[in-house]
This record gives sequence, structure tokens and C-alpha cells, in this order.
Amino acid sequence: MRDWHGKRYWLIGASEGLGLALARQISAAGAEVILSARSEAGLQKAVAQMPGRGSAVAVDVADTAAVAKAAEAVGDVDGVVFLAGVYWPMKAQDWNAEQVEAMCDVNFTGCARVIGAVLPGMVARGQGHLVLTGSLSGFRGLPGASGYAPSKAGVMAMAECLYADLRGSGVTVQLANPGFIRTRLTEKNDFTMPFLMEPEQAAREMFELMQTDRFKSSFPTVFSWLFRLSQFLPDWAYYRLFAPK
Repeated sequence: MRDWHGKRYWLIGASEGLGLALARQISAAGAEVILSARSEAGLQKAVAQMPGRGSAVAVDVADTAAVAKAAEAVGDVDGVVFLAGVYWPMKAQDWNAEQVEAMCDVNFTGCARVIGAVLPGMVARGQGHLVLTGSLSGFRGLPGASGYAPSKAGVMAMAECLYADLRGSGVTVQLANPGFIRTRLTEKNDFTMPFLMEPEQAAREMFELMQTDRFKSSFPTVFSWLFRLSQFLPDWAYYRLFAPK
């Protein structure tokens, strides 16, 4: 069980949805939370909902200089949780270069920018807690996910590499892979979303992971089995199962 009292956690992508719900839980556990997103107004509303100490630092993770400036303003922290993301459902036949590049730049490269800003300090101090948010969609290619799934697969692979390097260093790395969560992003989907979670439910899953020494958690558990087992299917069987929509 992690001791949260007196700790400082920086959550990026925390003005609404999963990030806001998780920030509330971490705050209620006794940690000071610093919330970041692009919207100043949204952040102020989010901070007002914290049961404990909270503050806001606006940042655009697609801007390297902005990330560096925000990290300097935040200062040394005990933990960083990266939750920022953008999403548009997209088939290859409907390729939108601007949207695909935005998904890659925010979801994956934005994550790399934040890690670059905070990880060297954690390594130098020999302590820290880094939590990245992947997705069940990142386990294997899916129809209609040309931008989002690859960006999340990149985050998941990055977490695995960081974990491989940092074990025993004092810097804890964890990866959360959620399924569908009811947010303004999933409102764009025009298909049935099995095992759809509310943000608070998904936040509880992430917080439970953060309380442990486990590397990763994929949830909802039953739904995650489909994606994890799909990695062992031969291509002919997998692409028949996930036929184009």
C-alpha cells in the first residue's frame, strides 16, 4: 500500500474524464495534486473539485517548449501520471492526415516530451513514480483505429522499455490499459462499446494499480482477455474476428 500523505503528483490530461476522476482519488488519499491540460478555465474548475491540496499548470503537450516550462513551474514531484489524449475514429479509407498526426503527436510524442522533462530528475534522485495510460486498443491493430491504436501501442511499448531499464532504480513505472470509458472522446463512436466504464470506475482501477507494485493492469478484466489473447491468434483468424466495419 502506497503512502500518499505529503506526496506531490502531477497529472497531465486531468481537467475532465478519467484524469479528473483519478486526481480526486489521489487528492482524497492525502497527496497534493498538480493538474495540467490545455484549458485554463477547465483546470480551475477541476482544481475546485479536489478534496485536498491542488493547483493548476496549463500545458500543451504537443509543444516541447511548453512542456519544459510547465515542468519547471511544477518543480520536483513524487509522481507523474500521463493521461492526455485526443481521438478521432478513422478508417484507412477516410485518412485525415491532420487528425492522425495530432493523435500521434499528443498521445505518444506528448508522452515522450513529458517523460523527457521529468525522468532525468527522478533518476538523479533515485526515486519517483511514473504512470502511463495505454489502451486495450494498443494490443493489436483494429479496424477504424488508424491513428489512435498505433499511438497507444507506442505508449505501451515505451512503458515496457522504461520498466525494463528502471527496475531496482527507485523509479517505479506502471502502465494502465483501459477499455472504453464514457468521455467526450468516446461520444464520437457510432458503434456499441462493450463494457463501457464511467470515468470514476476506470479511475478506481488505475488507483488500485498505483497502490501496488505491479507493472500493469488491463481492464475491464473480462474484456481485456479478448485483446490479450488476440496476440496469440494467427493473422488469418485475428483479421476474421476483427473484420472491417
